Amino acid sequence: MNQSITIKALASNAATFKAMFSDVPKEMYLWKPAPDKWCLLEIACHLFDEEREDFRARVKDTLLTPEKSWPSIDPLKWVVERKYMEQDYESKIVAFLNEHADSIRWLESLVNPNWNNSHTHPKVGPVKAELLLVNWLAHDYLHFRQITRTKYLYLQAHAGVPRDYAGTW
Repeated sequence: MNQSITIKALASNAATFKAMFSDVPKEMYLWKPAPDKWCLLEIACHLFDEEREDFRARVKDTLLTPEKSWPSIDPLKWVVERKYMEQDYESKIVAFLNEHADSIRWLESLVNPNWNNSHTHPKVGPVKAELLLVNWLAHDYLHFRQITRTKYLYLQAHAGVPRDYAGTW
């Protein structure tokens, strides 16, 4: 896949995220479909952290200093350690979208990057910058699905009427 197409797709995702997170009442963004599932606030916090500390950082390190160790990350622990449920929803959405814009500006500023550069991960072996870029886009798409599913399940739990007229999920 052409990297410029991937970067353009990442850039266009900002509008989708903004629309998906906008005008959501507090009762909805704090609602969880199950105790072990994330609410919209937690998803937004996760996206913010991943944007800064995983994808952008690791793509940058792999392109510029592939021999350097990647910073350690633990997205599942971050939910509790970083107190996602205590964050301000609106502020976190703005912060995430700003980080996303910074990522796009950085990606678009690259001149002839070597997408074949590899970082040797201690557990999985060589990881190319191209693989990280494609997975960054895939990560966005996975969270589009998660956000949509969370909203659908919220509707199911709170609408009080059948949704079968719309079609099956």
